[in-house]
Amino acid sequence: MIIEILIFLLTSLLGFFVYSHWNATNYFKKRGVKCLPGVPIFGNAFNSTVAKKHIVDDLNNVYKAFPGERYVGYIEGTAPIVLIRDPELIKQITVKDFDHFVDHKQFFPEDIEPLFGGSVLMMKGDRWRDMRTTLSPAFTGSKMRQMMPFMTEISNNIVEYLKENVTPNDDLDVGDLVRRYTNDVIASAGFGLQINSLKDKDNEFFKLGQEMFKFGLYERFMFFITAQFPKLTKKLNLKVFPQKTTDFFQNIVVSTIEFREKNGVERPDMIQLLMEASKGNLTHTNEKDNVGFATVDEALKPQGKIRDWTLTELTGQVFIFFVAGFESAATAIVMAIHELAVNPDVQEKLYQEVKHFKETKGNLTYDNIVDLKYLDCVLNETLRKWSAALIMDRVCTKPYELPPPREGGKPFPLKVGDIVYNMVNTIHMDPEYFPEPEKFDPDRFSDENKHNIKPFTFMPFGMGPRNCIGSRFALLELKVLLYSIVLNFKILKGPKTSDPIKLEAADFNIRAVGGTFVRLQERK
Repeated sequence: MIIEILIFLLTSLLGFFVYSHWNATNYFKKRGVKCLPGVPIFGNAFNSTVAKKHIVDDLNNVYKAFPGERYVGYIEGTAPIVLIRDPELIKQITVKDFDHFVDHKQFFPEDIEPLFGGSVLMMKGDRWRDMRTTLSPAFTGSKMRQMMPFMTEISNNIVEYLKENVTPNDDLDVGDLVRRYTNDVIASAGFGLQINSLKDKDNEFFKLGQEMFKFGLYERFMFFITAQFPKLTKKLNLKVFPQKTTDFFQNIVVSTIEFREKNGVERPDMIQLLMEASKGNLTHTNEKDNVGFATVDEALKPQGKIRDWTLTELTGQVFIFFVAGFESAATAIVMAIHELAVNPDVQEKLYQEVKHFKETKGNLTYDNIVDLKYLDCVLNETLRKWSAALIMDRVCTKPYELPPPREGGKPFPLKVGDIVYNMVNTIHMDPEYFPEPEKFDPDRFSDENKHNIKPFTFMPFGMGPRNCIGSRFALLELKVLLYSIVLNFKILKGPKTSDPIKLEAADFNIRAVGGTFVRLQERK
């Protein structure tokens, strides 16, 4: 009897998924929108969910299937999502008609993951607007100027370690090295903690970061369950991030704020800026100083109000600062170093620039870092090929009508709650916008050529009011370390350096198959 019941339940569950998949496919067909059929339960994301391919490959497969379409259908699990291919339409959604697409898709409900769900990344509506207004003065150029010395100090630690411990015959694990750098930068600039992860290799801060970004089969399953069945996840009290991670960040923020307020201690880091911002002591300025071509300015007018934020809400902002700074920044630096190893001509041109800069201008500062033009080009090209952004997801918050997907088609009405994915990586790698997209060519972003880049085809930090609030911080973090490494070392291919670079399928993050390993030769 029990076996018969189990068979009935499994059959019913399978039938539900098959029906849901058919319903999602039919949803697009009835509206004249092209889509690939996909696989029941997984939709168009089967290969990436079971770690056969990277999620970029699944998205690219749908993007390339229907050239010329302004948007196409994408099925994520059982959910129909509109995948936007047209840069002009992306501009319409993310900027001009932003008031119809204010929110991000909710990956983790706040009552399941209070720090991630309660961060500015996941907040919705007026609450998001108020938090963004509160935070934006903390990410201006003047505030980044105060944080840059932390990056320089930690970068010097990296160079010192490499000179003392790495020989020309060593295959250097760049991923591990760079994540120790980004870990220490975030610990210092975010939390006011002095950590040297090269000496204290098993410090709690670094171990938590490593654990958070492991995406094995269990983590993938949890992501899938949470995204598809948030109510079930809540009922079963399932967690995506370990409880000790939440407790760790909560305790650091609470104890630091209490100590500083009690003892009158101030330090130019993110916790201090949050303390000041939450009291309304930071004011908006019209600073437009960019630290690179990819910098995005604050697009939201200062009209939100300063709320009395709870300690949990403040902790969530520092937490998301850690999440973005630890992995996303590390990804860009690692891939830049990998590209320099397999493109020695690009590396030599960059070395000549940083060498001349050092000889003529001395130390790297916030005010002169923008003069490293080719360094900016190298990073822009890295962010084009290997952007960690993948997509700009938006949830329809007011009824909206998309224009026809093609000439002769009919408009597509979106209702509140519908989701659109504005493509990033697939557009970055579209030969229509970037000829020979697989080629690593920093000169695309030179002063002579960057005017050829079509608007809304290069979007590593997003677009519109929900762009990345920390683009200046990220670019500084990237440039400081890359400058120091290229100035002091020649980056060489070794037997473990993959060429051409392919993405590791078993990872949601952008990482090369087998990791990034290079050899370093100290410059004399």
